[in-house]
Amino acid sequence: MVNSQTRSGSPLGRTLSLIEAPNSPLRFLILDCPTESTLPFYLEEFKRYNVTDVVRCCQQTYSANTLASQGITVHDMPFKDGGLPPITLVREWIGLIDSHEQQIKDNESLRPTIAVHCVAGLGRAPVLVAIALIELGMEPLDAVAYIRTNRRGAFNKPQISYLDTYKRIWKTKSSSSSSSLKFSLGKMFKFGGKKQEVPIH
Repeated sequence: MVNSQTRSGSPLGRTLSLIEAPNSPLRFLILDCPTESTLPFYLEEFKRYNVTDVVRCCQQTYSANTLASQGITVHDMPFKDGGLPPITLVREWIGLIDSHEQQIKDNESLRPTIAVHCVAGLGRAPVLVAIALIELGMEPLDAVAYIRTNRRGAFNKPQISYLDTYKRIWKTKSSSSSSSLKFSLGKMFKFGGKKQEVPIH
């Protein structure tokens, strides 16, 4: 279900971890931070995995224009190294997930991948991907274990505690036939969808 690999002979710092979401064709690619010099090698991988968006959780180290010229949208969602994402950033992140889910709903043949990186791809990026997995139906600690199995060293203790107590904001597809983010965000702190068990593959 997960492919973690680096092209032989490339200067990519760490492996790229492909994480498939439960109950959705949407995928996530966790990686370390590209630079201007290594970006062409990452682009090669992005094309392989059909990456449509790149989310930066750290300071900018390369030009977004390079990716834009390849049809890839860059989203800047920085937060403190080793820290937790503020709620405004979580809303923005879930908004991106929702937009892809709506596109998939309109065209079920789509299989997009969202690449997410911080500096080493071990803290901030995995936290956002874990949030997405939880929102898409996975139990919090299952999401942590699932990502850690495929990306060794991911998460610190505060991040795990944060994810363990994370409450879903967005109505998942499985809880309602109408997964409207705009509706659910307005009831953010009041909405609590029924949790369900999702097997880890």
